[in-house]
Formats: sequence, C-alpha cells, structure tokens
Amino acid sequence: MASDARAAAPSQGEEGAAPRDRSDGAADDRRRARRSRRYRLDVKWSPYAFVAPFFVFFLAFGLFPLLYTGWASLHRVELTAPTDMEWVGLRNFSRLLEDEFFWNALKNTVTIGLISTVPQLLIALGIAHLLNYRLRGSMFFRVAALTPYATSVAAATLVFVLLFGRDYGMINWALGLAGIDNIDWQNGEWTSQLAVSTIVIWRWTGYNALIYLAAMQAIPNDLYESAALDGASRLQQFIHVTVPSLRHTILFTCVVSTIGATQLFGEPLLFNGGAGATGGADHQFQTLGLYLYEQGWVNLHLGRASAIAWSMFLILLVIGAVNWLLARRLSKSA
Repeated sequence: MASDARAAAPSQGEEGAAPRDRSDGAADDRRRARRSRRYRLDVKWSPYAFVAPFFVFFLAFGLFPLLYTGWASLHRVELTAPTDMEWVGLRNFSRLLEDEFFWNALKNTVTIGLISTVPQLLIALGIAHLLNYRLRGSMFFRVAALTPYATSVAAATLVFVLLFGRDYGMINWALGLAGIDNIDWQNGEWTSQLAVSTIVIWRWTGYNALIYLAAMQAIPNDLYESAALDGASRLQQFIHVTVPSLRHTILFTCVVSTIGATQLFGEPLLFNGGAGATGGADHQFQTLGLYLYEQGWVNLHLGRASAIAWSMFLILLVIGAVNWLLARRLSKSA
C-alpha cells in the first residue's frame, strides 16, 4: 500500500507541474512574439533611422538656408536687422541686370573658369595616362598627385601670393633671367586672372587625374590588344581607345570643375591681400562669390546678396541641364 502511495506521488507531481509547463510555454510564445515584432520593426524602420541624420542636416543646413535665401531675395533687408523685411518682389534681380559690377563679376568668373578648367583637365588627363602604365613607385606618384588637393586653400594661396610678388616673387625672378621685366600680377586684369587660375590648376589637377586614372583602369585590355594588333601606337591607342572610353568621365569632370569655378571664393579673396572682397583695385578678378560676399557682409545688403546667390543657383541649374542633355546624347551615340 505504501509502495502504491509512493508510486502515485510522482504522478501527482507531474500533474501538478503540467500547469507550470503550460504557463512557461505561453510566456515563451509571448517573448518570441515580441522578438518577432521587434525584428519586423527593426527591418522596416532601421534603414530610415540610418539615413535620417543626413536628411536632418540637409534640412537644417541645406534646404532651409536655400528657401530662406530665396525669400530674402524678394525683400529689402539689411544684415544689421535681418528680421526687418520690406517686400520688393523681383527688384533685387532686376537691379542685378542693371549692375555693371555684377556683369563684371560674371565675366571674370567665366574667364577664370575657362583659364583654369581647360588646362587643368588636359594636364590631369596626361598625368592619368602616365600613371596608368606600370611605373616604379606608382603609388608614391598617386599620393603626390593628391597632395595639393589636401592642402588648405589659405596655405596654398598665400604661397602663390609670394611666388607672384611683383618685386621679390620667384616667378618674376625667373622671368628676369629671360630678360622679361617684372610683372605686376595683382593689378593687371589678365595677369591677375591667370595667377588665380594657376592656384586652382595646382590644387585640382591631381584630384581629376585620379578620377581619370580610376576610369582608365576600368577599360578592358582587349581594346588595347586589338588596337596593338592593328598597328596602333601608344599615342593612337590613347586618342582612339582611351579618350572615347572616358567620354562620360570627362563630361563629369567638366561639369564639376565648372560648378567649382562658379563658386570660386577663397583663392581670389586671399590673393587680393588686405583689400577685401573687391577683387583688385579695378575689380579685375572679382568673382560672383566675392561679389556676393561684398554685398552681403561688407555693404550689409542681405537682400541683394540673396539675389546673387539665387542667380548663381540658377546658373548651376543651367549647367546641370546642359550636362543632362550631353549625357543623353553620349549615351545614344554609344
């Protein structure tokens, strides 16, 4: 009888443990459901959380200043009282059409852009072509090509100011060895623009060269082998194989360089020394960026400066539209 009772005890214990097992199983199911729900939420919303910081900063430092500048361009407003706005409509833009200094700054921007962009991209293409071959120490030359880009605008410009000095500059010293008199680089129209363009060329040639180099390394070797079998020299391969394969990359660098030339500011500002944003005594190398700075932060006309900024933005939109049309035409021709 006692043995029967002892035999029955475990069965009662098992029956008593069954409710606890069922409760533990229900709790596990709830935990799994919560984890599954969190996993679905994580998969759904975590990509948005990762990209959210970019949009937050873009809204704060990109879109809002753009919209506020557009609103300010329709008002007469001074930097000393930015909240006191007087509606003038498109008056600020119409005044730009009548402003000779604006057209002078636009002409200087285009001139400096052409003088700096065309040689810069040609030299970059030649450097990339040389680096594309198996040279000893090619990694050193690639790093050296990028060094000017890593140099600050202020440091580079101040060095070039010394090089282009009228009385003690090294460039005038070298020209003097060739029998050429000293050139007043800062006060001449073409000489000052050439000097500013030289700074831009020095800073950005290596950067564009590495872009071209990356594109060249993506060109299939079969094209070069076929051209070599047909008797093409290295120069002919470069003209008939390399350059056509880089059409889209060349177009990209042209557009980016043009945008950079439109926004040129630091080089002409520091090249002018202590004269401020006038771009020389006769505004001979004042760019749109300098003219914007002069109107907004020297003359304190925030509304006019905003109109200049939006004019530059519209110019960049036109450049982007031309880029899109050319890219479509290149795609069709390819």
